[in-house]
Amino acid sequence: MSNSSLKKLTSDTVLGGRILLFQPEIGYRVAVDPVLLSAAVQAPSGARILDAGCGTGAALFCALSRLENVAGVGLELQTELVDLAWQGVHTNGLSDRANIVAGDLATPPNDLKASFEAVFTNPPYFESGSVPPLPVDDHAHVEKNLSLAHWIKACLKCLCPDGLFAIIHRAERATDIIAALQGRAGAVTLYPLWPKEGSPAKRIIVTARKGRRSPASLQPGLVLHKENGEFTPEANAILRDGAPLTTTS
Repeated sequence: MSNSSLKKLTSDTVLGGRILLFQPEIGYRVAVDPVLLSAAVQAPSGARILDAGCGTGAALFCALSRLENVAGVGLELQTELVDLAWQGVHTNGLSDRANIVAGDLATPPNDLKASFEAVFTNPPYFESGSVPPLPVDDHAHVEKNLSLAHWIKACLKCLCPDGLFAIIHRAERATDIIAALQGRAGAVTLYPLWPKEGSPAKRIIVTARKGRRSPASLQPGLVLHKENGEFTPEANAILRDGAPLTTTS
């Protein structure tokens, strides 16, 4: 992302106005995916959680707003977004519980390895060469130095034994996610996100526990919109009220 694209910023809110984000006007902008991902994060009191590829901090801030006795770290490659995430940390009153680290998930700082009770991630959705070039830097959209499988493996390296891994991705990549988890994590839970009742799922949240060998389970999932386009009450409970997403991992 060029410096010129970051000269124009917007301030936007999620969770019914409780979380304020600073974002570039042009480029990747937060939609509902990181908020839904944050709802799948579970961690005990006193735990540390990691948002791998945190962008401007949406998923991290939403998770910390619900898990009040938990500390969090956001790891982000693009230094311009790191600066914006830090602004969000201070503005949302999270300076005592949140830290933003500039770094590459492919070679994370040593103090991030095997040190978190939960790691969650909203990685680039598209394989390199699968979409036309974007007008701005597309690190947030297209896999660069890490494939999806290697991204997942890198996340698992940051987890404590039995720690929770959570990822949101395109539904058609579910088999790739399961393959990357095989032999490394179990108790895999698949949670489809349906745009409307009767429509194919476009997104899926997958959770797993590092080191477990329990079988996978498919959950009923969440319908996001009613026929009139409004969010369903169940979706609103998560997106506006910060309710957790119930999974079995």
